[in-house]
Amino acid sequence: MVAILPPPFAPSDDLQRQLRDRGYAVLAPPNVEMLLDCPLTALDALAHSWNDLQPDHYLKDGGNYRRRRHSCFVVDESVDGWGVMQAPHRAHWQSQEYNALHGGMRRWFEPMSQDVLSAPAWPALLQGLAKLFSALHDARRWHVEAHQFRIDTSEGIGRPTPEGAHRDGVDFVAVFLLARRGIKGGETRVFDAAGPNGQRFTLSQPWSLLLLDDARVIHESTPIQPDLPEHDRGYRDTLVLTYRARGFQGDEQSAATNDS
Repeated sequence: MVAILPPPFAPSDDLQRQLRDRGYAVLAPPNVEMLLDCPLTALDALAHSWNDLQPDHYLKDGGNYRRRRHSCFVVDESVDGWGVMQAPHRAHWQSQEYNALHGGMRRWFEPMSQDVLSAPAWPALLQGLAKLFSALHDARRWHVEAHQFRIDTSEGIGRPTPEGAHRDGVDFVAVFLLARRGIKGGETRVFDAAGPNGQRFTLSQPWSLLLLDDARVIHESTPIQPDLPEHDRGYRDTLVLTYRARGFQGDEQSAATNDS
């Protein structure tokens, strides 16, 4: 038996300090509810859409264990408060500096469903995180990429982060766990980007949240396997949101290509 280490949940009133001092923090679901000013019951209304994710055909390891959807948003502050605008559908792009396995590729994924985007919880979720990150950063306009993931065990093993320990090339990352069904593994690991310190733990409660200062830490999740032989369709569902102040990743690369 492998010990399952509990997450180091932060009190709500210590969240900003932990992000400033350590570069990461973990919130339990009741404190996520407070952070987003959104009841967990409203967030739960989003969960059914994870049953309709589409296969990821870009995996270079040849696997078929990942399903996903991807959409982009601009969240900014005005005199009327924080607003959310969906950006035109675009490819997900990362440089090889941040993703050695899949970097340099324009990966087109199916967009998130309108059921999710029209749910009252969706703008509340994006706005709540924008307010937190702007308290730590002078930006008042965020370019947000939203990724719905399901990693399954239909091939015996599923890899949440096939690229290994990495940074994402953004300012902040939010990883929500939605579900774990019939699996073992999926341990979260966070390390100092420029030092030896690290911590590992397993997110297990729906809507528990890992927050990362992407410039300061690297992160990964270990592979998952069925916890029993009959659980060959086990899975792990997550929502990953990346916040970047200076445009979407790939904008600079596209501009350079158009100028050449």
